[in-house]
Amino acid sequence: MQEKIVELRKLKLLFVEDEDDLINIITDTLTKLQANFLTAQNGQDALKIVEENPDIDAVITDINMPIMNGLEMIKILKEKYPSIAVVIMSAHTEIEYIDKAKEFGVENYLLKPFDFIKFIELITTMEIKKHGI
Repeated sequence: MQEKIVELRKLKLLFVEDEDDLINIITDTLTKLQANFLTAQNGQDALKIVEENPDIDAVITDINMPIMNGLEMIKILKEKYPSIAVVIMSAHTEIEYIDKAKEFGVENYLLKPFDFIKFIELITTMEIKKHGI
């Protein structure tokens, strides 16, 4: 697992989540792992952050959020920044979310409750194009 954490540290991540408790857990854990990450509370904020940080390698996003939901954000993100990897983290397993996300090129999902071991395994095995190096 240590080598996967080293790989994780090479990536710049953006977590998009509107639940304060979950974003606090994610922030605490990623800070302890010395990961390079940013957070946003909705899709609109996330798009602004990506625009300001073109070196983001992957976006990990919730689906249901205020202002702009994850699917709307993914559609715009994939149009403007097609090489950014996207992972959906959601409690929703409805097939229409999965199908819609696949239409936008998203292949990777994490179900809530969020599992850091599964996340680290997934993010370090995905083919991610490096933007910041």
